[in-house]
Order: sequence, then structure tokens, then C-alpha cells
Amino acid sequence: MSQPKVIIVSSDDEKFPVDLKVAEKSILIKNMVNDLNPDGLEEDFELPTPNVRSTVLAKVLEWCEHHKDSIFSDDDDEDAKKSAPVDEWDKNFLSVDQELLYEIMLAANYLNIRPLLDSGCKIVAEMIRGKSPEELRRTFNIVNDFMPEEEAAIRRENEWAEDR
Repeated sequence: MSQPKVIIVSSDDEKFPVDLKVAEKSILIKNMVNDLNPDGLEEDFELPTPNVRSTVLAKVLEWCEHHKDSIFSDDDDEDAKKSAPVDEWDKNFLSVDQELLYEIMLAANYLNIRPLLDSGCKIVAEMIRGKSPEELRRTFNIVNDFMPEEEAAIRRENEWAEDR
């Protein structure tokens, strides 16, 4: 007999049946399953994710499936986490358009999948690193609403932060 599945339902009512081991990469889902089924999962169990569209949920679950056997450090050594490079598979997985990347990050945050959120944040940090304000405006579609005098004043105030 097959194991019961966790059926994760997207905001647009698409259903994704997954193994418990895959679903538990989300701390939110893991806690919900444990709270509502304290004696273990005996039959398929449906959980809504009202904040996540099906296309995004499919990507997040693809990540969870790939990492179902991965063990992520629970320690709070923030410096070690920050300096750890993004896994090559994750880097390729997150090579998507900006809008989808942000939605994956929002879903990872909502579903409490910290390693996926951390990888997404590192990808965005790489998009920012070493870019001038003008390049950042182009990359992130930011409109410069400063008057030339205001921008000059801000640059003078923050000269100390400039690379020289």
C-alpha cells in the first residue's frame, strides 16, 4: 500500500499531491501536519496555501523534491550562512525572470523554507553587487525621482561609502 500524501492546494485551486518527506521541507506544512495529525498521517491530507499561485507552488515543490534528502544546518551561525555559496543546482533552478524569483522567495518565506529563501536572497545580492545606482535602477526598474540638486546632496552626504 502506498504512503498517504500531503495534497497542497494552491491559491488557484490546483492540487499537488506530494510525499510527506517532500512536504516537510516546509516548516509551516510540517507543523500543520503534526498539529492536525499527532498520531501520524494515515490518509491523504489536504492543505491550502492561499498565498501561493500554482506556477510558483510547482517550482517550490520541485525544489523540495530535489532537496528531500538534503540536511540543512539548523544552527544560527549567520556569518557561515551568509558566506556559504549558493549550491550549483539551486543557482540554475533560480535562474528565472525577476518576477518569478521574487514570488518563489515570497512563497519560501510564507511556507517557512529557509534554505530556499536564503538561496534566493543570495541570488538577488549577486544582482546588486558592484553595480552603480544607474545600473541598479535599470536592473530593478526603479524610477529616479530625485532632482539633480537632491541627488548631488545625497552623494556628498554618503561619499564615505563610495568605493575609491
